[in-house]
Amino acid sequence: MEEIRFDDIEALQNHVSEEYGDWCEPVEVNQDMVNRFAEVTGDHQWIHIDVERCEKESPFGGPIVHGFFTLSLLPMLNAKQKATYKTTGVKNAVNYGSDKLRFLSPVPVGSKLHARSRLVAVEAGKKGVRLEQETAIHVVGSERPAVLYNMITLLQG
Repeated sequence: MEEIRFDDIEALQNHVSEEYGDWCEPVEVNQDMVNRFAEVTGDHQWIHIDVERCEKESPFGGPIVHGFFTLSLLPMLNAKQKATYKTTGVKNAVNYGSDKLRFLSPVPVGSKLHARSRLVAVEAGKKGVRLEQETAIHVVGSERPAVLYNMITLLQG
């Protein structure tokens, strides 16, 4: 695997691409996980946690995963992705924000999710190097992403 110093802007920019990388290993989301997320966040909307009602009334035929829960799985999904390069010399990497977040399709509880990413931009700034990465999270087998997210990470040495 190629190692690139975090402040080597030119080398990092060589990895900016229109193409996504490989899919990560899938992660299954079960009802217990969804229920625990509801407890932590206080989001007890029936469409996520009331299985019987969902089977009768939901347009999805069953409960669906919270959009923010799907997004919160991103660190786990990213850890399961095969990287093409590794940044070195980083003392601190922080979530600096996002430029885009879209919940594009529902995730039925019991689905397996996988993700793939691409580097969108690299920019040197006063506080460090900003990387913008776009990640698409899909239900395995679905062409349409469930979540499309552009995350900005600030790298500092």
